[in-house]
Amino acid sequence: MSDATLGTPEQLRDPNYTPPILKAVPLGIQHVLAMFVSNVTPAIIVCGAAGFGFGSNSPDFPQMIYMIQMSMFFAGVATLFQTIGLGPVGARLPIVQGTSFAFIPIMIPLVVGKGVDAIAVLMGGIVVGGLFHASLGLFIGRIRFALPPLVTGLVVTMIGLALVKVGVQYAAGGVPAIGTEEYGSGLNWLMAGTVIVVTLGLKFFARGMLSVSAVLIGLLVGYVVAFALGQVNLGNVGRAAPFAMPNPFHFGIEFSFAAIIGFCAMSFVSAVETVGDVSGITKGGAGREATDKEIQGATFADGLGTAVSGVFGALPNTSFSQNVGLIAMTGVMSRTVVTIGALFLIICGLIPKIGAVISSVPIEVLGGGVIVMFGMVVAAGVSMLSDVTWNRRNMVIFAISLSLGLGLQLEPGTLQHLPGTFKVLATSGILPAAIIAIVLNLVLREELSDEATEEVSGGMAGHGLGSIEQSDHV
Repeated sequence: MSDATLGTPEQLRDPNYTPPILKAVPLGIQHVLAMFVSNVTPAIIVCGAAGFGFGSNSPDFPQMIYMIQMSMFFAGVATLFQTIGLGPVGARLPIVQGTSFAFIPIMIPLVVGKGVDAIAVLMGGIVVGGLFHASLGLFIGRIRFALPPLVTGLVVTMIGLALVKVGVQYAAGGVPAIGTEEYGSGLNWLMAGTVIVVTLGLKFFARGMLSVSAVLIGLLVGYVVAFALGQVNLGNVGRAAPFAMPNPFHFGIEFSFAAIIGFCAMSFVSAVETVGDVSGITKGGAGREATDKEIQGATFADGLGTAVSGVFGALPNTSFSQNVGLIAMTGVMSRTVVTIGALFLIICGLIPKIGAVISSVPIEVLGGGVIVMFGMVVAAGVSMLSDVTWNRRNMVIFAISLSLGLGLQLEPGTLQHLPGTFKVLATSGILPAAIIAIVLNLVLREELSDEATEEVSGGMAGHGLGSIEQSDHV
């Protein structure tokens, strides 16, 4: 899909090449459009869980606008760490950073129903977790063995499963509407359904940037429909300031054992995901393997970007996989292009009115978008699991990890007798599932016999690689 007027094939594979500026700018903005919705959604979900988001009528609602603003600003800053670099920090590759979905199931139990005061605990966990994430860069290559596709695929699938409930709740009217006649009304599902239909239509029948930006375009169409139906309130846009700088420790900072452990654990998984994204960029854009220096620099930038975000009231950052695909689609490997996109994000983050416009999107419209996005997280996990050799050993490891993790997620009341810290860590089910999978994968090295699994399979058996005896063990 690359355009010959952008440069020669050799130039387009060079991260240090700068295309003509009139083409580089729209290419950079294109990267922002591909990740924009995913980048601001976590802030909306966390604020909603805390009780000062959509539909809450909380006097602290402007704090959500600030967090949205910081999500844009520090996604841009973290991207600059990757593209320009700072000493050993940064891969100096076209890596786009954004707010991570992976941490949402960890953050929600920490803030649910506690208001804006609970955000300080998140910020403490984000700063420490970010510094821990950066430290992983010193030995990231030597710990990848502990997170094979069996573990990472399980964790990503669990993250998606933890989030899909949020999407459906938003589409039906949001948590504040639960128990009212409005919840799940035809009007609400009309707005959400419009987004889903437009998004799927573009994904299946469009090409290029229309397909890549399908969720964003779907939300815009849903917004227009909601506006026509009188469901859009633009009052906050008029009240928002035209310009504002980031405010250090805006939400305060508080250090909690549960938050620190949760963020450090998920940083471990996020670091491995970043390694995969770096490898994907170099393979798809330059046709080569990533160097150890690039992987180390990317991990440093991931962690530092997250730690700095926490200081100013933003959420954890990670590399965005959808932009890896965009590089492969355009064939443009230039880090200058992504730097332009980062500067665009930073400018957006300095204009609170942009955050106010985003906050005016009806929650039902947003619900339609996140149903698609969170479903894709589950699908991404399943795709990672497709790389697993499904012998009986791996099936049993997956079975017990998913069963306990998903069970705790669906029935958190079973944890009522745990101390507060452990209850918070276990509620999402993700950390218990990940720990069990990691430990069993390291401890159980031998394949299981037919007799060892038949009595618990209910007469059902897989018919892929797992149904054939394997001599190698993952």
